[in-house]
Amino acid sequence: MEYKELEKLALDTGFSYAAELDASTLELRQEVRDMCGANTCGMYGRNLACPPACGTLEECRKQVEGYGHGIIVQTVGDVEDSMDFEGMVETEQRHKKYFYEMTEKLRKACPDVLPLGSGCCTICKECAGPGAQCRFPEKRISSLEAYGIVVSDLCSRNGMKYYYGPQKIAYTSCFLLK
Repeated sequence: MEYKELEKLALDTGFSYAAELDASTLELRQEVRDMCGANTCGMYGRNLACPPACGTLEECRKQVEGYGHGIIVQTVGDVEDSMDFEGMVETEQRHKKYFYEMTEKLRKACPDVLPLGSGCCTICKECAGPGAQCRFPEKRISSLEAYGIVVSDLCSRNGMKYYYGPQKIAYTSCFLLK
């Protein structure tokens, strides 16, 4: 699928912005995985799409090999201030809705697409992990951070803004294609 088609699909799905992704700009870093290990989000070892269940950093590197291009997508929303949790959650929910919709559309057109989301997988209301197998492994989505990717670096390397000002919040994801 060509970039212009991807961009149109992304914007028609509802994302605020889209940018072409050069897969050679992906850098999977151990420091990011170490932040996951600190478990500040509470999902480390609990969500099967998060570390350590999503695989080692080396396994993630092997998975992204062979992908040459893709698209970065963002949903930008308004917040009153840095403590506006309600505004952040509302924007995150919209972003995930758009992301899952586009994932399904792309999986039909490009079965080898690798979607990398924002935050932990929320396909199931409650993850089966860590003591059980994923109920929907074909739908499971790992985050950019789970793959060791610094989102702000990925954006800047591909000509996309990351910060939109003090009363905005942006959620970023990507789709890798062969």
